Amino acid sequence: MTTPRRLLLVNGPNLNLLGTREPALYGTATLADVERLTTDAAARRGFEVRAVQSNHEGVLLDAIHAAREDCAGIVVNPGGLAHTSVVLRDALAGVALPVAEVHITNVLAREEFRHHSYIADVALVHVIGEGVIGYETAVARLVDIITGQAEG
Repeated sequence: MTTPRRLLLVNGPNLNLLGTREPALYGTATLADVERLTTDAAARRGFEVRAVQSNHEGVLLDAIHAAREDCAGIVVNPGGLAHTSVVLRDALAGVALPVAEVHITNVLAREEFRHHSYIADVALVHVIGEGVIGYETAVARLVDIITGQAEG
């Protein structure tokens, strides 16, 4: 079977508010801007993107489970779920696809409770604090892993 040339982009709770939510922290780019940037970055590498954002954990879990059927990897910004959700971590581990974890802000320089990510141990790529351009970095690094281009 050939590897599908599709990535699942998962954006967790409150990321629908990008562009208006705490612009001093998160910038003024909207979720639509993030999805376009990610789609364009993937297209330059011959991949397409299916994007999902939800404030409901179960919706995200269902999308991750469905990715087993037609995706080669997952780019996820779990938002606050990174620090609280064992079930999101288990879903990502359970589908056995390569994962890139993205955080727009430098969570390690923020409140103490944000320093731990339940996603960290299942993600092969970690992009933290690069702003929304971090999604492009995550796509590039994840596609390199999927296609065997990653430097060892």
